[in-house]
Amino acid sequence: MNQDLSILHMVLIASLVVQLVMLLLILISVSSWAAIFRKLFALKRVKALNDTFEREFWSGTSLNDLFAAAAKNARLSGPMERIFASGMREYQKLRERRITDASTLMDGARRAMRASFQREMDVVEINLSFLASVGSVSPYVGLFGTVWGIMHSFNGLASLQQVTLATVAPGIAEALVSTAIGLFAAIPAVVAYNRFAREIDRIAITLETFIEEFSNILQRNVGAQSASGQ
Repeated sequence: MNQDLSILHMVLIASLVVQLVMLLLILISVSSWAAIFRKLFALKRVKALNDTFEREFWSGTSLNDLFAAAAKNARLSGPMERIFASGMREYQKLRERRITDASTLMDGARRAMRASFQREMDVVEINLSFLASVGSVSPYVGLFGTVWGIMHSFNGLASLQQVTLATVAPGIAEALVSTAIGLFAAIPAVVAYNRFAREIDRIAITLETFIEEFSNILQRNVGAQSASGQ
């Protein structure tokens, strides 16, 4: 008599512990895919907002106009625009306090932008550690379910007088489903993590480059204002 070795049947006849492991892995997989899609759309939005602001920044618009626009649309701005706004805000505060020393002005603006940069990167990296955990832990959780299922299967075979492949195969097959589900959860998470990590590195490099370029512009402005004051 042929035994039903379909995946659904093996899941239904698996032991309670193995079924709980499979359910946990399925929930992890669903959460992982949700995190992947959220991160995918979030990174696309970040890159689009950064590109838009970078074009405006180099279009010749004055720094004061850019700062006014950034302050007005703070909730809709991207990381690069918020970093720019933090640098300009600190720069203007120092100027309002009658500070004219170039190094003090530049150090204050750079510190403000660096602090803003760290906050922005923390936001960009949200869910990345979760994907890394799913990719590294899921196979072991699935392996635990497999080992438990095989132990349960062999305990059931201990009472049999004659053991054949036909009697062993169903129990081992149902146990291996747990490993398969673990790999199904882990592989997309690992692929997505590697891709997102590369994209986040590129975003970080872009923001750091902007900080240096904007700092150079501010330094030239400070030099020009100092020369005119003299």
